[in-house]
Amino acid sequence: MMNSITSPTSPSFRHAKGQQLADALQGARNYTLSLFDCCAEAGFEALARVPHIATINPPLWELGHTAWFAEWFILREARSSHPADAQHHCLLTRGDDWFDSNLVPHRSRWTLDLPSAGALKTYCHEVHDRVLDKLAREPGTDAALYPYRLALAHEDMHGEALLITLQTLGVQVPLALSRDEPSHTPGAAIRYPGGTIMLGAQEGGFTFDNERAAHQCYVAPFEVDSGVVTNAQFAEFMADGGYQNRQFWSVAGSAWLMQQERSSPRYWQRDGANWRSMRMGRLSTLAPAEPVRHVNLYEAQAYCAWIGRRLPTEAEWEYAALSGQAGFRWGQLWEWTASPFEPYPGFVADRYREYSAPWFTTHQVLRGASFATQARMASARYRNFYLPERDDIFAGFRTCAY
Repeated sequence: MMNSITSPTSPSFRHAKGQQLADALQGARNYTLSLFDCCAEAGFEALARVPHIATINPPLWELGHTAWFAEWFILREARSSHPADAQHHCLLTRGDDWFDSNLVPHRSRWTLDLPSAGALKTYCHEVHDRVLDKLAREPGTDAALYPYRLALAHEDMHGEALLITLQTLGVQVPLALSRDEPSHTPGAAIRYPGGTIMLGAQEGGFTFDNERAAHQCYVAPFEVDSGVVTNAQFAEFMADGGYQNRQFWSVAGSAWLMQQERSSPRYWQRDGANWRSMRMGRLSTLAPAEPVRHVNLYEAQAYCAWIGRRLPTEAEWEYAALSGQAGFRWGQLWEWTASPFEPYPGFVADRYREYSAPWFTTHQVLRGASFATQARMASARYRNFYLPERDDIFAGFRTCAY
């Protein structure tokens, strides 16, 4: 369980080798298949039954894509994600035409003549068996294990994306699969003296390209909440006219607000004196002390303006998370930061060329992890990134001040 952690509680995938890596790959594949089965049981196996929503993919496409990605980098020994860089043919005659996200525009994924779910599951099992067989013969070097760790991270990310899809579609998910048990957190603030830190990933193991190169960064003294903002705290902002008072909203936030006509976070519903929320297909009363979730960057910024504080930069967040201060708790929700997603000095795109570079400047950095994130993915240096308006993701925020 990832909730309320100050450091990862499971071994990181970044240094996984041998049987540990094989077990993680097996677990990731089982999780993908279990979530897909939830979609199928709710009637969303067929492409035509899935609504055209810009923030999700049809589950059948997700199922095939995750296996295709592992086959591309591991079995087909692709030098990069360029369509011409695979050394071997796909097990599926039209696999590249169906599942290469570089070649298949998002809007067209609902109209593909994909194989049946049964056929794609057979493909998934065949890829997985061959991957494990090949892994058993690999040397334990970072270079040799890079594609396996990449494929594992990719499937873990798509596992969380599938859970977001289920939430978006209102599908009930067994609690054991959603792992949704957010704990209560205090809102006290912690003072940090600042100083020069090494920002970014260190050498050794697996690193994402946007975490490189590690570089020195000066962080001025600052104060930051020990935990993320709660439902009760955000409800005070709402009760004080936070959504109606435009002085708290940025220009972009005001434009989004006018389009949405929003007066509460996504999924919130008024029930007398209480608020309820739809979570994984179940309507439940919101606990006041739980972290507020499904808020976007604009809502987080508006709350900060209302309370007279701000979002932490990603450097401040990383400083606090790596400080060893037990009071700084993270891992319940992804956390919006004040930092646009930009390359670190010396950035060079990795073999998965489209992982970071296309999203620089348009996306915003989130730090931490959520209850839906596999514990092996947790890292205080991990840079997640989304468009500012995304409120479907499992995200919240904490406030900061100088």
